[in-house]
Amino acid sequence: MKKRIQEQADDQDPENSKPRQMRADGQRKMSSILDAAMEVFAKSGVDAPVREIAERAGVGLGTVYRHFPRRSDLIVAVFRTQMDACADAAPDFASKYEPGEALARWMQRYMDFVATKRGLAAALHSGDPAYSALPGYFDKRLRPALQTLLEAAVAAGLVRPGIAADDLLRAVATLCHGPHGEEAVYARRMVALLVDGLRYGASTRIDESPAPGTGRNRKAPAQ
Repeated sequence: MKKRIQEQADDQDPENSKPRQMRADGQRKMSSILDAAMEVFAKSGVDAPVREIAERAGVGLGTVYRHFPRRSDLIVAVFRTQMDACADAAPDFASKYEPGEALARWMQRYMDFVATKRGLAAALHSGDPAYSALPGYFDKRLRPALQTLLEAAVAAGLVRPGIAADDLLRAVATLCHGPHGEEAVYARRMVALLVDGLRYGASTRIDESPAPGTGRNRKAPAQ
């Protein structure tokens, strides 16, 4: 009886392993497609031929369309994957470096993300409803990642308080627009300067009060 049970189990093992092997193989192919698409989009824009992506990924054209029936599906997947990778880098840096260094490294990592996003900009600002959920996903993943690092650096007295995570995210995005052909080098240098600026006056909160003469309740000048 035990022998029959063992024989049945042995017979089932190959069959049971096939779905797992197929899932693992499919995941590897999907990862290859996403990596290839990110590189192609960053270089040639989102209108680059899908065949170019397939060739770079080492898969057939049909495999790309099987995983991503529409181009917008691929663009969304690339964008979400890059956001996830950038967000997940925050706790990794926090576990390996002191708070100030963790923040500085993540800011550079975010700069890399913005650089890859440039190839996707045309699609993201096209008004296509296929991309409507991406801004919310950005807020959900990246803002908390930076906020956690920023708060830790402030608590350690390494960065001045009173700085909004949103302001830093926008500042880095703006700094990524450098001289043509020198964007990456320029952005990396400017982000490093930005981080140095955060350290200045680490024990002093930024004064957010209106400048003299700009208050909302200012008296009107005498006639």
